[in-house]
This record gives sequence, C-alpha cells and structure tokens, in this order.
Amino acid sequence: MIYAAITAAQAAGEKLRHAFGGALDVTEQFAHDIKLQADKDCQDLIYKILLGHFPKTRCIGEEGDSDNIGDPQAEVEWIVDPIDGTMNLAHGIPHFCVSIAAREVATQRILLGVIYDPLRNELFTAERGSGTYLNGIRQYVSTRAKLSEAILAVGFAKSQESIDHCLKLYAIYGNKARKLRAMGSAALDLAYVATGRMDAYIEQGVNLWDIAAGVVLVEEAGGVMEFERKADGGYKVCAHSGRIDYPVK
Repeated sequence: MIYAAITAAQAAGEKLRHAFGGALDVTEQFAHDIKLQADKDCQDLIYKILLGHFPKTRCIGEEGDSDNIGDPQAEVEWIVDPIDGTMNLAHGIPHFCVSIAAREVATQRILLGVIYDPLRNELFTAERGSGTYLNGIRQYVSTRAKLSEAILAVGFAKSQESIDHCLKLYAIYGNKARKLRAMGSAALDLAYVATGRMDAYIEQGVNLWDIAAGVVLVEEAGGVMEFERKADGGYKVCAHSGRIDYPVK
C-alpha cells in the first residue's frame, strides 16, 4: 500500500510544483483559512490513484467526499490532506506538502504515512514496524536532551481559545527553548520532528488529516505522539522526541 500512497502523493505534488508561483483559483476565504481549486483537484487525483490500486478501500479527506470514496464496508481507509499549508501556497511561501495515511477501520490504527514536499523533493515515509525514511534513508528523532537546545514548533489554531493558549505557550517556552517556530504546515512539522530537525510540535486544534501521516512517522522514528480528541472534533497534539521534558502543552 505504501507504493500507492507514494505514487499518489508524488502525482499531486507534481501538480502543485507547476502551480506554485502562478495564478491560483480561490474558491473560499475565511478569517484564518483559504480554499483553492487546487485542493479539490489534487484530492480527486489522489483518490483516483488510491482507489485504482485498492478499490476495496475508502477515502476521507479535507475537501470532503468525492463522487467515489470507495467501499463503504472497507477494512482500510485512506486519510488525505491534498495540500497541507494551503495558505503558504496561496501566498507564494515555499512550505507546503501532500499528506496521505492509511488506517485500519476497526482498530483506528494508522498503518502507514507518506508526506511529500514537492518543492524540496523530500519524501517522508513510514510503515508500522519498518521505520521512518526520508528519500529512502532511515531517520530518527533528535537526540538533544536539553530544552535550552531544542527547537519547538508551536502552531496557531483557528479558535480564539486555542490562539490564547498558544500565546501562553510562546510566553513560557520563549524563554526556555532555543527557538520557537510556526511554519504553517502541521504535516511538515511532524515530519521534521520525525527526522530530528525539530524536537517537538505542539498544537491546540488540528484535524485528523493534518496529523494522520505524521503519527506513524514520529512513532516509527522513535518519538512520542500524544494527541486527544476535542469536543469540536479536532485534536490537541504534542509530538516530541521523548528525550526532553515538556511540562506545558
């Protein structure tokens, strides 16, 4: 299944690579978000490839259900974010990716994750029990053991409550960590934790498709993935190396 996910991610990534820097069709705008036609086009392409390889699976994604989401009785479902970092793409910021995960329906266990950064041509992959890889090279979480040496990604969610909490975290960790980052792509933040580029990623409100692939990437790289479902259906997340204590989340 990993090869189907890679094929789909790279196909969508190729479309995004060509679209980057050009005129983009904005379909919806919100206070803290934006939707592009490219989101739906890439999701439809990904669904077509995944279901073409595995017709007895089903798909769920950020852009809602397409006309053909697969087998409603499927034992495995794909979780798709066609563009994680849409706002970055829309504003010409070269930091976004395609994220695809496969999950066992009965157990909700994530089986594999693929995150593809088309502009850097970086392919992050992981399967349960097989490790995490970046362009085919095995990866591990950071070995740093001091918070004073750590780089933390602290993401801003969209609700006022989550923004207020995030600002408190910045006030706390701004004086304790080496650096804080808010880069605009949850999936890439998780991929960077999995490859040791960053030591933790903390977010107060993300959706399943933002983090699904990153869960297995971080865990297979030796890290810790803590997340809980909120009343609004989103997730509160803290992914980290497991080597540094993070008392506040």
